[in-house]
Amino acid sequence: MFIIILRTVLLYIVILIIFRLMGKREIGELSVLDLVVFIMMGELAVLAIEQHKDPILHTIIPLVILLLIQVGSAYLSLKSIKFRRLVDGKSSIIIEKGKINEKEMRRHRYNFDDLLTQLRQKDIRNIADVEFAILETSGNLSVFKKENKNKPGTLTIPLIIDGKIQEPGLKKSNIDEQWLRRELAERGHKKIESISFCSFQDGEFFVDYMDGKE
Repeated sequence: MFIIILRTVLLYIVILIIFRLMGKREIGELSVLDLVVFIMMGELAVLAIEQHKDPILHTIIPLVILLLIQVGSAYLSLKSIKFRRLVDGKSSIIIEKGKINEKEMRRHRYNFDDLLTQLRQKDIRNIADVEFAILETSGNLSVFKKENKNKPGTLTIPLIIDGKIQEPGLKKSNIDEQWLRRELAERGHKKIESISFCSFQDGEFFVDYMDGKE
């Protein structure tokens, strides 16, 4: 019995340290990879407690490997948009300018009961009051109310992310790469590869540079 208690306490401390090393994220913000890692860690911990005759290192080593996998994937997500979208997916616009996008709902197997439930959780009683609703990669629904019924609202559309021009953003904004480069150059932003994030909304550019490259 003493060995089981000792192993339980030790594993609790090890997993707690590993979770702290993984970084702070809310449960609702966990990616699929995060969930897989956490489930596997839980299973390993249960097996280690039940099979208390096995050496504790047989559990700690796989836990450390899972930590390395998670930290490595987090680093790749920061460096690669393709990897980030492969692991986390992309957010989807469910309601755009008051119009429901049924195609996106079907693609995510997201039904009207789900939509209405999440709208109620955002204190939205009338779907007609919604200008935009975005299904985030975490499964949460971000909602923007109509501010002025006579003037349609706009969404922030990324034009540059991590120094790379986003073709889908250009298409949604009805602009081309030549126009973007020219307008940015006129404002003193000539090094596209140094820009961390850029958007054009309501006639104004928002430009944020990578750390140390401004």
